[in-house]
Amino acid sequence: MMRIRYEVPGGPEVLFAEDVPVPAPGPGELLVAVEAVGVTLPVVRKVREHGEAIPLGGEVAGAVAALGEGVRGFAVGDRVTGLCFGHGYAEYALLAAPFASPLPEGAGSVDAVALVRSGLVARGAVTAGQIEPGGSVLVTAAASGVGSLALQLARAAGARRVVAAVSSRDKADFVRGLGADEVVLYDEPAAWGEPYDVVLDGVGGELLGPAVRALATGGRLVAYSSGGGTVEAYELLVRGASVIGFQIRAVAQGRPEVYEGWRRELWEAHGSGALRTSVHGEIPLAEAARAHALIEGRRNLGKVVLTV
Repeated sequence: MMRIRYEVPGGPEVLFAEDVPVPAPGPGELLVAVEAVGVTLPVVRKVREHGEAIPLGGEVAGAVAALGEGVRGFAVGDRVTGLCFGHGYAEYALLAAPFASPLPEGAGSVDAVALVRSGLVARGAVTAGQIEPGGSVLVTAAASGVGSLALQLARAAGARRVVAAVSSRDKADFVRGLGADEVVLYDEPAAWGEPYDVVLDGVGGELLGPAVRALATGGRLVAYSSGGGTVEAYELLVRGASVIGFQIRAVAQGRPEVYEGWRRELWEAHGSGALRTSVHGEIPLAEAARAHALIEGRRNLGKVVLTV
């Protein structure tokens, strides 16, 4: 089978296709014949920053090809999606059963990788932010796979004012089409407008400072980015504000019933038309480097998906 491997972090070309045997599922694992792979910013960052080669993981969707010992609730031929922590950029991938979920009848694999993992992160961030009816919300990385869903979910949670923060003005029409009332740029924090009750931050790094300073009294910043960054305690003290860290893996492992409930909600909202996925493009697996370049260059509008 074809698999994309990773080497020489930081170089201009670090992703290569290789031919390897199809893996066998271990206890508690599903072997999935992959149809689509969602490219995530954390994986793109690891390729550039990690000191040694690591498996390229991410959300995958496809058909179950084999079951490992002890797996219950799935059968060969079932179409599933889930988060792969091993080699996900491949024609076959292994999914731990707790991280796999069935696709509704008629659902496409591309929609699945655009909706489920990104939607779960967005849903969790909105919940962590405790958005109240009539409140104001700023969403950073608003044109990303997660951000494009967070904009819609923040509105559905009752926010009166939802503002999209993006890297360039050419993304304005895209995020407005998803319901953003206003669009602001990262490099113009003085123009971000009135303070926000909640900031949902998918960028991190140097943007954390301006994001905290954009909070209203008692406001909450939800950090779900892999970008790191430092928050000055004084900025929180003077606002009586708080920073909340969110990671979907912790929910999947520690609160599986919540994880499953959110997943069902996302599919129901998508099926009814209340929640729209946005896919920037479908790129062949062998051209994974092109997909990474799109995200590194902040050129994507919605989710970038690799197809097999």
